Amino acid sequence: MQASEAEKPRIVILISGTGSNMVAIADAVKEETIDAEIVGIISNRPTAEGLNKAQAMGLHTDLIDHTLYASRDEFDHALIRMIEDLKPDLVVLAGFMRILTADFTRYYEGRLLNIHPSLLPKYQGLNTHQRALDASDDIHGVTVHFVTEELDGGPNAIQAIVPILDVDNAQLLQQRVHEQEHIIYPIAVKWFCEGRLSMKGNNALLDGNPLPDSGVQLDSRDQ
Repeated sequence: MQASEAEKPRIVILISGTGSNMVAIADAVKEETIDAEIVGIISNRPTAEGLNKAQAMGLHTDLIDHTLYASRDEFDHALIRMIEDLKPDLVVLAGFMRILTADFTRYYEGRLLNIHPSLLPKYQGLNTHQRALDASDDIHGVTVHFVTEELDGGPNAIQAIVPILDVDNAQLLQQRVHEQEHIIYPIAVKWFCEGRLSMKGNNALLDGNPLPDSGVQLDSRDQ
């Protein structure tokens, strides 16, 4: 029997930009692929296109402009208060372009997911597509991971491998990575909401079993 709306896992999604991963997750919830409720979309940027998309989907939205706060700590504590008003079971970072404080990541440890456009631990930080090209890598990809105090350093849940083609530039590679983002992020959220995906210590577990350092790997070349 399906859980009642009140009993479903509650998801808050944080965005800063277009919200394409937010839409992918929201579509999966709408289609009941993910049995959960999105209780809020929060942006730190008033001009974020994702806010309009969320409102068009009938989702609750909030704005917390980081430029109005004197410090990163002050902003993060205000963000925690806003999130807690929504009583989430899971907080999803979907293109949220803020480096979060240790206080924030500790508060949500084990229930905070992020997506990063590389095969972590390779290429933490920015400009990942160009860095993979500059290194003459054969493969690139994207990772969903739990968030810890270490930037892009929490345990990996799932990765998608994307081949690097001879014709690739950073933009072309980014487009193919984006396609895989919209596949694996809903999968990770689904696993978490089903109680299958969890974090213990610095390990990600699926069905109670520790995952390899890469997390589950999907290879887009097999699709």
